[in-house]
Amino acid sequence: MTLDQTFLFLLFGAVFAALIWGRWRYDAVAFAALIAGVLSGAVPAEKAFEGFGHPATVIVALVLVVSAGLSRAGAVALITRHIGGGGNGLGRHIAAFGAVGAALSAFMNNVAALALLMQVDMARARQEGRPPGLTLMPLSFATILGGMVTLIGTPPNIIVASVRKDMLGESYSMFDFAPVGGAVALAGLLFVATVGWRLIPNRPDPAPAGERAAYLAEFLIPDASPLAEATAATLFDEADKSGVAIVALRRGRRRMAIGRETTLQTGDAIEVEADAEQLDGLRTALKLDFADPAHKDYLSVEKAGMAVIEAVVPATARMAGRTSEAVGLGWRQRSALLGVSRQGRNVSGPVRKVTIKPGDILLLLAPADRAAEVVDWLGCLPLADRGLTVTRSDRAWLATGLFALAVAAASLGLVTLPVALGAVVLAFLVSRILPPAEVYEHVEWPVVVLLGSMIPLGAALETSGGTALIASALTGITAGAPAWVALMVLMVVTMTLSDVLNNTATALVAAPVGVEMARSLQVSPDPFLMAVAVAASCAFLTPIGHKNNLLILGPGGYRFGDYWRAGLPLELIVIAVGLPVILFVWPL
Repeated sequence: MTLDQTFLFLLFGAVFAALIWGRWRYDAVAFAALIAGVLSGAVPAEKAFEGFGHPATVIVALVLVVSAGLSRAGAVALITRHIGGGGNGLGRHIAAFGAVGAALSAFMNNVAALALLMQVDMARARQEGRPPGLTLMPLSFATILGGMVTLIGTPPNIIVASVRKDMLGESYSMFDFAPVGGAVALAGLLFVATVGWRLIPNRPDPAPAGERAAYLAEFLIPDASPLAEATAATLFDEADKSGVAIVALRRGRRRMAIGRETTLQTGDAIEVEADAEQLDGLRTALKLDFADPAHKDYLSVEKAGMAVIEAVVPATARMAGRTSEAVGLGWRQRSALLGVSRQGRNVSGPVRKVTIKPGDILLLLAPADRAAEVVDWLGCLPLADRGLTVTRSDRAWLATGLFALAVAAASLGLVTLPVALGAVVLAFLVSRILPPAEVYEHVEWPVVVLLGSMIPLGAALETSGGTALIASALTGITAGAPAWVALMVLMVVTMTLSDVLNNTATALVAAPVGVEMARSLQVSPDPFLMAVAVAASCAFLTPIGHKNNLLILGPGGYRFGDYWRAGLPLELIVIAVGLPVILFVWPL
């Protein structure tokens, strides 16, 4: 080995050890490794920061912003509201949610897809009186599997495509991953919906519904609403799906009970009680208006966008003993009171006329750039930020259409994918689907730094001949065996690394190795790159291999050793299904 190869192997070994240890942030580890590589001369100084402008890095950042825009516009709610209800068996429930999660993950960031669906899934679990842990892990696995289907579904696919572009001169297109990724995703979904969930330990709900504030809120039935002059049956059905309790109906100054046979009218105010996310889900699904007509104007006027915040009322607060109307919350601060939680005690509406008491929790709508000032002006104490947003359901079809147009343009080769996604982000800003102030908040900067740092290191390893050495070692293990055996070994090694490392880092190292293995065996590199794409995404054995697995760890009440029970057979199924499909679609 040359001096550069030796140094780079030691450097990558240190990076992997630090990532597995988990003591330091992975972006800091990767950036430190990049600087060390430049100072040593292993990475040319003029190429040190090329990774930050690399198409793979740009695509990952843009996909995150586009995902946020689709969510904010209510495009996801259009799909999730039609997911089948309970009562049909847990397997069918998992199949329905898993299919939707996989479909969403194919076209948006899979972490965002899971974050949206898990709230609906947890609400459904509590309605049915079962632990959410029985369904959260299958849902997480489904969103990971769905990301394999398209180029933008998961970072490993983006990285594999960029490696093919750099090393072979041509990238993969949007749906080149679909035959293999689709087959693997379908097999995985069938497994988790029939057998996988039965392997998950059945533990009590670690966070019962009572631990979250249940707000009393009001929504108005707008003009031309399909609910007007109809019975309240549809309202109750959607409320059941969203986990929202219907409290009462207010018609003018009259407050009355409401049942499924009650006939609704335009202008009726529906009093409801639920968690903040569930309230927004019901409002979006039925296209209800905020009870205060000014709320709608706030959403369209504020250029920075509106933020939803939760705050506790101390005895010294300006709000204590007064209503939101009395303190002039609307005309003074261009903000509104969406809901009030009184910790188990009854609150009677209308919400803007409720006298606030010390200890109440308020759900507030405030300008995003002044949210902290509004809370401070009220004299309240903000709760931990849960990333609550106001869904703009009137822009759902526009957002979906813009995104579909960009995908079509990129798939037909009319524009490159980064340009297509960049145009979508620009269109989201112009159409005010996504406020400009929020754009950078949705970029996951640690992932950007990780990619930007690791790409030059990976390139240095390849140009120094380091990847060829690794490929030679792996092919040496399978010397004399058919080429498909080497392909299987590459899948197993990549999958094992992905279970303990970040899948992005795994793909950055494994993809060039796959190309070198193909060259040494004198076969097509495409099956090896596809094997890396599939295997790098399959992190099912631990909660640290993929962010989706980590996201459900607390809410599902899981332990570190719970994942392998369903994850190990799933990874074996991925190899058993993926390998022959790869060989069929991408012959050696």
